[in-house]
Amino acid sequence: MQDKKIHQGRNIKRFREMLGIKQEALAFDLNCSQQKISIIEQKETVEKDMLEKIAGLLNVPVEAIENMEEDQAVNIIANTFDNGSILNGINYNPSFHPIDKVLQLHEEKIALYERMLKEKDEMMAKLEQYLQKP
Repeated sequence: MQDKKIHQGRNIKRFREMLGIKQEALAFDLNCSQQKISIIEQKETVEKDMLEKIAGLLNVPVEAIENMEEDQAVNIIANTFDNGSILNGINYNPSFHPIDKVLQLHEEKIALYERMLKEKDEMMAKLEQYLQKP
């Protein structure tokens, strides 16, 4: 039986790409540069603490990155995520239509402006009454 070399950096890249995460986004979450992510993805072995941080951000087990052979990646992704997953705080399957949300915010602003105008008109009327008193 032939031992297969595990390339942890390539495994990180595979998971990142399958999850649709750009190097820049991962770098931002790790508070480092995109170039550092590129270097990490070229390493055969990644430092344990960095591996743990990246695995946490990608929401995959550290062992998956440490031990995964190429064809195992798809199974791990399929069993870790579902269609309702939220990645990096972004809901890719919102239960509302974004346009509806924009319209709702627009309507709320209009209602606020209308209330402010009404209050201004009431204050002006009171001020006029005050000025007309002898």
